[in-house]
Parts: sequence; structure tokens; C-alpha cells
Amino acid sequence: MSMTMPEVTMLGCTKDALDTPVLCVDLAVMESNIESVAEACRSHGVAWRPHAKGHKVPAIAKCQLAAGAIGITCAKLGEAEVMAAAGIEDILIANMIVGPLKLARLVELRRVADPIVCVDHVDQVAPLAEAMNQAGLSVRALIEVDIGLRRVGVLPGQAALTLAKQIEDRPGIELAGVMGYEGHLLTVPDLHEKSSAIRVSLLQLTDTAELLRRAGFACEIVSCGGTGSYVYAIQQPGITEIQAGGAIFMDAYYRNRCKVPDLQYAMTVLATVVSRPAADRAIIDAGRKTLNPELAMPLVAGYDDARVVSLSAEHGALELGPQSRGLRVGDRVELVPGYSDLTTVLHDEMHGFRDGRLEVVWPIEARGKLR
Repeated sequence: MSMTMPEVTMLGCTKDALDTPVLCVDLAVMESNIESVAEACRSHGVAWRPHAKGHKVPAIAKCQLAAGAIGITCAKLGEAEVMAAAGIEDILIANMIVGPLKLARLVELRRVADPIVCVDHVDQVAPLAEAMNQAGLSVRALIEVDIGLRRVGVLPGQAALTLAKQIEDRPGIELAGVMGYEGHLLTVPDLHEKSSAIRVSLLQLTDTAELLRRAGFACEIVSCGGTGSYVYAIQQPGITEIQAGGAIFMDAYYRNRCKVPDLQYAMTVLATVVSRPAADRAIIDAGRKTLNPELAMPLVAGYDDARVVSLSAEHGALELGPQSRGLRVGDRVELVPGYSDLTTVLHDEMHGFRDGRLEVVWPIEARGKLR
């Protein structure tokens, strides 16, 4: 006989009614962040195609579209399938689709949506085009250009042009543009140096797009820009869209290491103090299986003199200063994730609050979609 008791969650309740640890979102703050990024893009004449890998929730993607996003970006084919099932059609899969199993799924996705895929080698292009052509379909593709991250991507300039010629006139695939990611520059500490380095990096992308156009190729899309760099990317002439997605939640990494201004923390993890082994130490019921510390440690909201010093599997240790030493066993604390993208995927649900009351519980539908 199962001894697991079901959790009862009532809309309209306060956070005190929820068991911990639990992933929470301030809906008003998230909506404000969405509008801020959308307006920044509009003011610079750049489109917004936000990455959904950080939230994995179709309802949030629809909020972004309602605010003016032209489509969404996904990291994996599985995420795109979830979004398409929810009625979202314009989806950039910022990844290479390789292998017959994935190509068969991509064909089925193309029947119900209008995805864009990325390529950086003819060995991806040929089977992709063949699979689509055999199905009587065609898919849009972007040439991914390595602009310094040294992850994937063809080299800028002539190498990209050579790949464009290998795509040309193949039935089943349509060259739609180029994309690149300046992710190696997000944490450059000096902001003047960061701005300059991003400009130089993105110039490789826009110059490549112009080279393709001069050769007669359509290159309508020039896509780039993560949350840690979008304020610079939208200022670069020739960029047509950015993919910044994590900005809607913000976190310690984006604020303190990437120096992203003017956006507020929307996501928190509610935790409970379960032990007070010393005057300057509290233990909470949230560890690495609840919060990811890889890029930055979580922040303790509301307690400027408390900090998370370690996370084990199921426990977090807080170092307490004079103002936070009043915390007692059973008290609740809210933690701003160190990095929201890698925290969301640890949870099944996201609890949305407005004015302190639970308004919505979103299943994180694309969680675990690694294929």
C-alpha cells in the first residue's frame, strides 16, 4: 500500500499553504520583464524570438508571443514538439537535427508547424533535404556560424558561403539566414570591453550574412543574442532577431556575472529551515536536486547578510549574519536561483503568484525532452 499523500494545491492560497521546496514565479514581475525585453527589441527595430529552454512551458511562450515575440527558440526537437502540440508554429530549433529517427520526427513536426533548423555541415544538409523532399515538404534552415564560442558552427565568411552553395537548389530545404552565439563574451567584467568584444564578434555574423546576399542568397534572418548580451546585440546593425530567454526570470548569474540591468527577479525557490546547528548557520530543505549552483550560488531573498555557502543533494547551508540569525526551524526562506535555466528542469511544476496569491500552476511540459 502506498504511503505517499497527495499534495493539495488550491488556487488563491498563499505560499504558506505550499509544501517545500517549491518553484515559484511572481507573475507581475515576469510579465514586466517580458515587456521590457520586447520593448527594447522594438525600440531598436530587432525582432524577439525568445528561447524556451529556460521555462519549457507553452503558456509562458504564449505570453511572450502576445507581448510581440515573432516566434520561439527551442534547444531540442523534443521541446519543439511540445510547443507545436500547444499550437505554436514558428519555432527555431537552435541545434542540428541528425540521424534517421530525429529526421522522421522533424518531418512530422513540419506537418503541423513551421520549424527552422540549424546546419553547419553538408553531411547534415543532404539527409535533411532528402527526408523532407521524400515527404513532399520543405524546411527552413539557418547556417550556424562560429563567431568565437568554439562549439558548433562553420567559420565566418567563405566557409559559410561554401555551405550555402551546397544547400542551394536542394529540394526539401530552404536557406533562411544565419545565426551565431556570442556566449563566450557574456561575463567579460569590464562593460566597455564587453560591448566592444560583442560588436567585433557579431560583425563576423553580419558580414557573413552580407557576403551571402551579395552572392545571391536570401538571408532574411540574422539571429543571435542571449540574455547576458542582448542589450549589446540589439544595437548591432544587421542583426534581425535575438533569442534572449532567461531574461524573463533573471537570476544571480545574469545579474552579478553578466551585469544585466533593469530586470527584476521573478523566479524563486521557497524552502524551509530544517535545522539550526549553530548561531551563524541554518540548514534548508533545498539542495542540488532543487537548485543548480554550477554558474552561480542562489541568493537568499530578503536577507542581505545571509548567503548560501554549500548545497548537498537535499540540503542547503546558509551562513547567517547578525540580521538573519533570528531564523528558526520551520521558517520559510526564498532563494533566487543562481541560474534559472538549470533550476527549472529540476522541477515538475511552476507555481505562479500574483499579489501573494497562487494564480496558476504550470506543468513544466518540456522538462526531460533531451532528444
